[in-house]
Amino acid sequence: MAYSSKDGKKPFEHASRTSHTHILNDDAVQKFLSRCVLPKKAEDIDFNVCDSRKINSPEGDDIQFIVAIDGGSTTAVVQKEFPSSVLQFFQFGALRFSVTDLEGLERKPFIDPDDMAKLKNIQRLKLVLPIRNMSLEEGVSLTDSVRRAMYEFFCDELGEDDTLMKTLSWLIFQEYQEGGDEWMLASCPSCGATKIPLSRAKMKSNHTFDCTECSEVIFLTDVFRLHEAIDDDIGAGGIVGYVLTSVEQIILIHLIRLILMMQPKLLKQILFIKDGPLAFFGQTANMHKPVRSLVKFLFERHDLFMAGLEKSGGFVEHADEIQRKLEAGTILVLNNKYIYTYITPGKADESAPYGSTSYYSNKVIFKSMDGRLYVVTIPTDELLKEPAITKLKNIDVILDNVAKLKCDMYDNALVPVALANKLVSLANHPSSRILQQFAIDKVKG
Repeated sequence: MAYSSKDGKKPFEHASRTSHTHILNDDAVQKFLSRCVLPKKAEDIDFNVCDSRKINSPEGDDIQFIVAIDGGSTTAVVQKEFPSSVLQFFQFGALRFSVTDLEGLERKPFIDPDDMAKLKNIQRLKLVLPIRNMSLEEGVSLTDSVRRAMYEFFCDELGEDDTLMKTLSWLIFQEYQEGGDEWMLASCPSCGATKIPLSRAKMKSNHTFDCTECSEVIFLTDVFRLHEAIDDDIGAGGIVGYVLTSVEQIILIHLIRLILMMQPKLLKQILFIKDGPLAFFGQTANMHKPVRSLVKFLFERHDLFMAGLEKSGGFVEHADEIQRKLEAGTILVLNNKYIYTYITPGKADESAPYGSTSYYSNKVIFKSMDGRLYVVTIPTDELLKEPAITKLKNIDVILDNVAKLKCDMYDNALVPVALANKLVSLANHPSSRILQQFAIDKVKG
């Protein structure tokens, strides 16, 4: 790594312009490159290795509302000079749309203020996390500052004595049914001891526990295991993506919990759409287990219409590559063999389906009747080694409504997701600079 200039008085060290020749002439590098394999092109792909068919026109489609979940974040440097200090601002939104409000809206090439007025029950949730060289109080580490900030955010009241923390407890301990009285925490944030039992019976009224090894406080939000991915010296930048996708899904589950409490029959009338796949990643991956249990419960006792829409990544790029070979209206359910042969490098393991440690859903590539392409994840109540379309409950209703919500504003976009993103996303300019100045004015030195 080259030397930099702290005060601008000395020049930067520039990289060599000829050192690349040593790489070009290295035998080991040449042999390594000769072994590398590129993804297959569309003409080399065999679609018969996975289940596919044309979409069926659903009978008795009762969907009347669309709920879109999305989140955004931006970084604010509070102190530029050494040691530099950084905050991360998050904003999440859960938006409800009436299907009748959206009639004709999907054909519009842009979103105007009148369209925004059609949104119902807009609620933005805000979260701030210290990322580097900051703490909530004197003597508190960066790791504990993040833990406390997450805990306080989940404890914030959302109205009528209800919180995301109550939803997290409801999910973790399966309070919607009998069972799930204990959660095994991978590690204690304070002493590092492993496999710490968190008993529902021993949970205090403020949703905290005492570590069975060191007696230090454990927050219920520690089940996300974010403390394992934070380094007090390097920072907490690695958890930003995990926080975004985890909170988005907890908000979605919070809405499902409220509906079950007030009017369970409404679940048959609502399509939940999340921006991104239905999965938990990295340190939070283990959270997919309680969500899958919830999905199974809902399928057995009520019903569930839910989809995760992917806008970027390897699966979206692959879908774009094969779109000319797919007929309009085609549903392609991706299995292990297909994924590891054509999309993700590796070898299919039939004992461990793709995403078995993070997904509570299966991936589908869907080409609508008007030629738009979508990568969708559909929730499942069990791990599917060879996912068949018949195993993906409500898939025709879900995809039929996805096709209805098309938006010409972006490639293969949906109106609810586009609107949700407009309302909660935080742009680098001017949002980042405004929030940066706001933080500088408010944070005490």
